[in-house]
Amino acid sequence: MNSPINDTPELSIAGPVATITLRRPAHANRLNADDLATISAHIATVNAEPGVLVLQLRAGGRYFCSGYDIRGIGGKREAPFETMVNALEDARPVTVALLHGSVYGGATDLSLACDFRLGVHGIDMFMPAARLGLHFYRRGLERYVSRLGVDTAKRLFLTAEKIDAEEMKRIGFLTHLVAPDALDAAATRLTHTLAGLAPLALLGMKRHLNRIATNTLVPAELEADIARCDHSEDLREGQAAWVEKREPRFSGR
Repeated sequence: MNSPINDTPELSIAGPVATITLRRPAHANRLNADDLATISAHIATVNAEPGVLVLQLRAGGRYFCSGYDIRGIGGKREAPFETMVNALEDARPVTVALLHGSVYGGATDLSLACDFRLGVHGIDMFMPAARLGLHFYRRGLERYVSRLGVDTAKRLFLTAEKIDAEEMKRIGFLTHLVAPDALDAAATRLTHTLAGLAPLALLGMKRHLNRIATNTLVPAELEADIARCDHSEDLREGQAAWVEKREPRFSGR
């Protein structure tokens, strides 16, 4: 008797890098309510690991993700899609989405919630909410506007237009666009760069840049993080490494 296939999102952690992998390729990595709860739990686990500086979001199969199962839209949901995506945007580490395949519906917002979005030539995206009679949730609308601009957000939401990878890069949906066989190398380079930076400054600036983008900056918290970095061992190490022309060895203190 064959064992049931475990196709729920998987979390792995290797040193400073955590990876959440979507594992339902036969259904375009479509997400259901259980998946939302699982991903939220994975993010909470990563947030509690101070050594993790980068969180990657990956998938297998032809598509990156086709969003939330349309049959579950409407009515009460135990683990709302918005809650999960907001948790990803608010995650402590720097987040990187690896879009090896096309991305549709709510998965476009899942991608926009990440700090970096690496895509490949040949993929496309579209937001079909208006075709479905679905009014998108608040922070999803805000993410589209803050990252892409209001005119582009209107174009994508109000026309349900499908756009290709080159246009995704032009409008800022993708931060990087590479050949399909270069995606892993590009992700490795970016992740290596991020993981090698000073943790206090890296994670503090990520948090406050996101808050500035949504007009939710807390000035006192920003000033506290600036002061913490100013008195940190990492700043002294960074200064010494710069003078000595060597790679810094940051401790996160």
